[in-house]
Amino acid sequence: MNKVRTMEDLPINRFHYKIFAYASGSTFIDGYIIGIIAVALSVMHTQFDLSVTMTGLIGMATLAGMFVGGIIGGYLTDIIGRKTMFLIDMLVMLIVSILQFYINDPSQLVLLRFILGIAIGADYPIAGALMAEFSPKKNRGSLLGGLNGFWYVGYASSFLVGYLLLSLGDTSWRWMLASSAVPVAIMLLARLNMPESPLWLASKGKEKEANALVQKIFGEHVIMSNEPKAQKKTTFLDMFRNGYGKWIFFVSAFWSLSVIPTFGIGTYIPEILAQFGFADGSREYLGSAIINIVYLIGLLPALYLVEKYGRRPTLILPFLISGIALIVLGATSGLNTPFSLILLLFIVYGTFNTAMGAHQWIYPNELFPTHIRGTAMGFITGVTRFASAIGTFVFPFFLGNFGLAATLYICGGLLFLGFLISLFMAPETKNMSLAQSSSINKSGPLKQGSFVSNKTANGIGGTLSASETRLREK
Repeated sequence: MNKVRTMEDLPINRFHYKIFAYASGSTFIDGYIIGIIAVALSVMHTQFDLSVTMTGLIGMATLAGMFVGGIIGGYLTDIIGRKTMFLIDMLVMLIVSILQFYINDPSQLVLLRFILGIAIGADYPIAGALMAEFSPKKNRGSLLGGLNGFWYVGYASSFLVGYLLLSLGDTSWRWMLASSAVPVAIMLLARLNMPESPLWLASKGKEKEANALVQKIFGEHVIMSNEPKAQKKTTFLDMFRNGYGKWIFFVSAFWSLSVIPTFGIGTYIPEILAQFGFADGSREYLGSAIINIVYLIGLLPALYLVEKYGRRPTLILPFLISGIALIVLGATSGLNTPFSLILLLFIVYGTFNTAMGAHQWIYPNELFPTHIRGTAMGFITGVTRFASAIGTFVFPFFLGNFGLAATLYICGGLLFLGFLISLFMAPETKNMSLAQSSSINKSGPLKQGSFVSNKTANGIGGTLSASETRLREK
């Protein structure tokens, strides 16, 4: 007799890595598009008389677009499905990436970067929901957290590509901006064959189709996860009701406090390294790429520790350490500090920043139920990108008017505030099913026996479907 198992109880396999590849494309492209503008802006200054205001607008346009895209795209993801939205936003990104090559005025670039941001913002809630809804519960934290790492891969890749394209001269910035069309086209083609989420299908009353899909992918002795299968209508305001508003605040707060320094420093890191005294025409760009590649060092142990020790400690401690690193960097500015030491401090900041960044994907996808998972993730993405856009816009003003040291002190202070919020609010969701983790806001963590298990025939809100019952009888 073959034992009937749920998707969440399966060991990780090749299919899970395939879904991870689909989802990680979102964060890679986001990092690449955010990063390439930093190099392109430095070259554009040779052709356009860019004011500080216009530079800030170009730098923040994509992030501002993500505010709109996250809120709208997340809601549409819960309404029309994960796969459909995945394909639509990739097509938009492809067209806009190519159009960037042909701009004749900086204001045109602001508009195109804003539209690009809308598409990227819509991609975030789809990627997170799809990954969470297919992941085994024992590996969900590392799979979701791993998505964040590909943001840094994309970001570092953009600096390497930009560094190589500098040899094209004054028009190199056009090729830099249009280069994002390459990974977008690859991802669009790859996603044509991806499946829809069975949990989303079931939440829309298509349980028969959902069960058939699960058995096609995993085999006839596998059923959907333990989350209740009752059909639920997606309502935008549901993410603020029934105690979920607390999680909206928590995730929005710690995520915003994490990414404001990340995007501010990341967008202008060539200028920051130049102010440290390392501007020779190319070294600041190569240094930026090295810093971001080494940032990934922090992700690898984090993906292991988040499953071994849990979500709380792997969020709280990195906030504290990365904040201290920025404060030390501020204190060393203007002291003729060796390049190697500056790189080391940025690496300490970046590796722990990457470690806590894994939770930007874990918490919002674990703390909300299927019918509002995309909506909540999209809303939170929008909030954090709005905060990032403001931070990116004002960063050059702080850098120019208050100096490098004060700017780094402020960034360190924001990370310390994130440490305090996480210390008092972060829940523990390790080894929980999605049904459990999305219910801890109501009465604390629910017992495993409260949900459908391999030994139980009944679920919350009803009985097993006919197909699931037949499977258990075999």
